[in-house]
Amino acid sequence: MKLLITGGAGFIGSAVIRHIIHSTHDHIVNVDKLTYAGNLESLREVDGNERYQFEQVDICDRKELDRVFHQHQPDAVMHLAAESHVDRSIDGPAAFIETNIVGTYTLLEASRAYWNKLDPEHKKNFRFHHISTDEVYGDLPHPSQDPEAEKHLFTEKASYAPSSPYSASKASSDHLVRAWLRTYGLPTLVTNCSNNYGPYHFPEKLIPLMILNALEGKSLPVYGQGDQIRDWLYVEDHARALYKIITQGKIGETYNIGGHNEQQNIEVVTLICDLLDELAPSKHSPYRSLITHVQDRPGHDKRYAIDAGKIERELGWKPQETFASGIRKTIQWYLDNQAWCQHVQDGSYQRKRLGTDL
Repeated sequence: MKLLITGGAGFIGSAVIRHIIHSTHDHIVNVDKLTYAGNLESLREVDGNERYQFEQVDICDRKELDRVFHQHQPDAVMHLAAESHVDRSIDGPAAFIETNIVGTYTLLEASRAYWNKLDPEHKKNFRFHHISTDEVYGDLPHPSQDPEAEKHLFTEKASYAPSSPYSASKASSDHLVRAWLRTYGLPTLVTNCSNNYGPYHFPEKLIPLMILNALEGKSLPVYGQGDQIRDWLYVEDHARALYKIITQGKIGETYNIGGHNEQQNIEVVTLICDLLDELAPSKHSPYRSLITHVQDRPGHDKRYAIDAGKIERELGWKPQETFASGIRKTIQWYLDNQAWCQHVQDGSYQRKRLGTDL
């Protein structure tokens, strides 16, 4: 099978590519614009593989997408290309509308034109897998407000109630993908995942930001009281799930992918500090002394939690990593790969807070 993967130089996309190249015999065409968060160093270990090819293409460029489809003749599309940082979407929502909505529309149309010309056998087997987020659902009751909050989880039937420009743009793209199935018959699937973490994560996100700031003795900014709750999914577990869905998932279905690892943000930060005290003690230890509470993010969702029962029942997937094992692996990776951390920051991002310029 040949897979066209958009956003393959990003955090989750590169994990998917590494997993497929190392674990299967499939071929991959990586389509990535290489924005600030795209980094081909994350794919160095597969770059020379004969089953891997790279195309630097913007998914908003229909002409180039048509060329890629015609030249590479993929059997399926895995669409991961997206602007993905909530704080960045608050400062500059236009890029999120352009990439996540217009880009998804353009890719859907290029895929549909290609699919319509396939022979009956290839047309029957083609699929378009759209990778999305649990943030489209809004937020859930918090234990501080509802003693039975833990009973409430996002299922595939949950209503959409996005809170940020980022989540609204992803909700829009989800609706487009489903509409292209309903209206045009394009065989699509949608997945919504919880917060990913792990190796090669761009340092504007919570976990890598805390690790790198701590190692340099910089403050560890925690929004509000840090009681916001997230379900954490190790990125390599997510990659396994996405491949299982593109190969075994049912057309027209939505699958929620979660790690069964609900943690308050402050718990995540203090655990990182404690592990760094163990793994990399320095003059900055104890690292908890670097924690600083800052003004909360506008419209900050209080709790996300995924019910991943459907994918386990129907496809046999469940996460392998606990948060305790995954976060230890993640910290050790950053300690062992300081050169990657330096190279990924091209000057446009220096770990300064975003999302406050209202």
